[in-house]
Amino acid sequence: MAEQSPEPHKILETMKGKLNTRWESQPDYGDIITTLPVGESWNLPSNFYKYQRFWYTPEYLKAVISAKQRFKPLDKDVILCTFPKSGTNWLKALAFSIMTRTKFDFSSHPLLTAPPSTCVSYIEFEQAQGINASREFPLTSTHIPYSSLLDSIISSDCKIVYMCRDPKDAFVSWWYHVNSFMGNNKEPIISLEKAFGLFCQGIALFGPFWDHFLEYWKASLERPDKILFLKYEDIKRDPSYYVKKLADFMGYPFSMKEKADCCVENIIEFCSFEKLSNLEVNKSGKLRGVTVDAEYPAKIFFRKGKIGDWKNHLTGDMANRLDRIIEEKLSGSGLKF
Repeated sequence: MAEQSPEPHKILETMKGKLNTRWESQPDYGDIITTLPVGESWNLPSNFYKYQRFWYTPEYLKAVISAKQRFKPLDKDVILCTFPKSGTNWLKALAFSIMTRTKFDFSSHPLLTAPPSTCVSYIEFEQAQGINASREFPLTSTHIPYSSLLDSIISSDCKIVYMCRDPKDAFVSWWYHVNSFMGNNKEPIISLEKAFGLFCQGIALFGPFWDHFLEYWKASLERPDKILFLKYEDIKRDPSYYVKKLADFMGYPFSMKEKADCCVENIIEFCSFEKLSNLEVNKSGKLRGVTVDAEYPAKIFFRKGKIGDWKNHLTGDMANRLDRIIEEKLSGSGLKF
């Protein structure tokens, strides 16, 4: 199958060494990084480093370590957790709209003028850096694996919502995202085939995906009152059921009147991919880099939002290979795709 290059958005001529100035006063953790196993990057400016079983670039690793040292969860917090490119912005929009539905109406909603990633900050970035530390709403997010979360998160009464996605679709979305963020007008920075090979080895940001999935999956079975485990595909197929389930779990259940007034359906429509991706803020807006001093198009976070788009990119052999890996790695866990 012919490789398809994403629409490029070269946002920085030379990214190496140009970290976001918000990190300048932070420790560089070089004494830790230099001792870690090194993995091949996706032709990014820096290698991946394996820390506590997961792969990170130095900038992301620094963020994870800082988060463990700086973030202070509240018992009322709801923490949204995802593997990258698994519907993070959709989950943020849904959870934010559920939590704030008595504060905002749809005509003046914050999501009309700010991307979901701005409305719901990341533990490992804004929160770890002390930015937006005093959150107006008890809602935040992370890509950090379960085993690397703060002990205080695990032991507190805060709630964790985890969402995963078919790894084949997550991979394709991640490949597009990397190339949209770092690519140029001629060719992608990494071929689909090479990126796929690394992904199958588990070498991807916050990977291996199977360990990321399994840690949250097993924790959700052990502590269903604390951790809600969701699949992207399930919510797409039955949004009404899962939005109500999400609201109940978060502690913001819909009243009978709200249900009768179509509040659930209105939130689903307002947070739909079609609605969010066509908002001007997400079509032409800019987001500031979290690990580099740059702005990049908000639209790189909104590509298709469909189930099964991997069929347009992966060959049959590639899909079968990844399916075998998924079956092998998840075997006996009860988690299936």
